[in-house]
Amino acid sequence: MKTPLLGLTALGLILSGCAGKGEIVEGGITAVRSACPTVGVAANTGDLTLFDPVTSRDAGAIDVVANMTNVRGTCNDAGDQIVSAVTFDVLARRTRTDGPRDVTLPYYIAIVRGGTAVTAKRKGQIAIHFDAGQARAQASGSASAQIARAAATLPDDVREQLTRKRKAGDEDAATDPLSRPEVRSAVLRASFEALVGFQLTDDQLKYNVQR
Repeated sequence: MKTPLLGLTALGLILSGCAGKGEIVEGGITAVRSACPTVGVAANTGDLTLFDPVTSRDAGAIDVVANMTNVRGTCNDAGDQIVSAVTFDVLARRTRTDGPRDVTLPYYIAIVRGGTAVTAKRKGQIAIHFDAGQARAQASGSASAQIARAAATLPDDVREQLTRKRKAGDEDAATDPLSRPEVRSAVLRASFEALVGFQLTDDQLKYNVQR
């Protein structure tokens, strides 16, 4: 999944409630909000292209192309620190296959709060090995990050506004709680994403955006 950041439409689905997931209750449908971050690939960083010569951007100069895929996340939210572990595969192909080759590619994991604020970032490297005559290769990588449970927990007053039962005829029955700026802001502050991607140079990122 490639995701630029969480949208407000998605935020409307991650309310903090006491009912079961997707359970229909009086006043509407209550969804269970998890403190675990959403896992995905940050937009425009899931692909990496190496050129030879490095200054060229011609199709005929493409040396190695790598794609990040099969991104999966596991989460341990039992303690005060929420630990999010992400695994992924890198599929690579090269143009010249005349001999064996090892390529080391940089990647990162970032924790994004509220759709825009990067609160933590860790970098790593993944090694790709091509045997002689082999055009394609694959490797698996992993990364992890922590989030304070307190930061990912909605305040009690906001939770009450989101989950309070509403009946037809009530003054605010037809009012979406997320239409209130203070509620929207609180949900955004408590919403996190764990995003992975290749650590690109400015030129590499520009190439991905423009192609």
